[in-house]
Amino acid sequence: MTVLSLYPLLELALREPVVDAKLGQTLELARLWRAGQLKREPLPCADLPDAGRPARPVLVPPHTLPRRKIGSREGHAALLHAIAHIEFNAVNLALDAAWRFREMPDAFVGDWLRIAAEEAEHFGLLAERLAALGYAYGDFPAHDGLWSMAMRTAHDPLPRMALVPRVLEARGLDATPQIQHRLAAIGDAESVAVLDRILADEIGHVRVGNYWYGWLCAARGLDPLPTFRHLLAEYEAERFAAPANLGARRAAGFSEAELALLEDFANPDRESPHA
Repeated sequence: MTVLSLYPLLELALREPVVDAKLGQTLELARLWRAGQLKREPLPCADLPDAGRPARPVLVPPHTLPRRKIGSREGHAALLHAIAHIEFNAVNLALDAAWRFREMPDAFVGDWLRIAAEEAEHFGLLAERLAALGYAYGDFPAHDGLWSMAMRTAHDPLPRMALVPRVLEARGLDATPQIQHRLAAIGDAESVAVLDRILADEIGHVRVGNYWYGWLCAARGLDPLPTFRHLLAEYEAERFAAPANLGARRAAGFSEAELALLEDFANPDRESPHA
């Protein structure tokens, strides 16, 4: 059985700007890892200034994105495009976690390679839905909030696990049922079904982030709740906005104590009785 070096292949996938090539490389990396054909050599983690991405979509500040009504074909496609863009960024985020944090155990690498492959599959499903409407990825502008936070937390897996899966990606657990309701209202049952699959997988992805955040806190002798609160304030992370999908958050591993703190998470600079 041929055994290949993990990190050069991971870097190739991360740097790949062509969408289909990146997705294919990501799926192959996950397959090779499952088959035991990748080894982690003690290679230094060189600087990676940015992940590969296509020239389109054009990236703009979030507040400049136009608001389109979902009742129009363009608005319908723009909504699906926004979700596809999140999934594309999530591929890079998962690959980066596996590539960057080389002090973490093999199980960490396996988790994030599996997640990268699932995010690639999600993107493919959404691209099919866009194509059914006559559009493709890149046809609408997008923003870069997820990857921006990845770069801000590139130095340490603790804030990365705290703020990307547990905050930014967990917001998808809350938002997805609302988006499904809007899509169902215009008769797009196919996209609702795609989001059913994505939501089920994303609960697992957030659970992985919760697990490794807890693991890192335990390894460093930190109390997870005040540490999380401190990181939210330090990084000025995206504030929590109700309504929360409490069932999905519980399934993803948020404790009752954390759920009780959601109001405080929305205002991380406020004194909390739970801290």
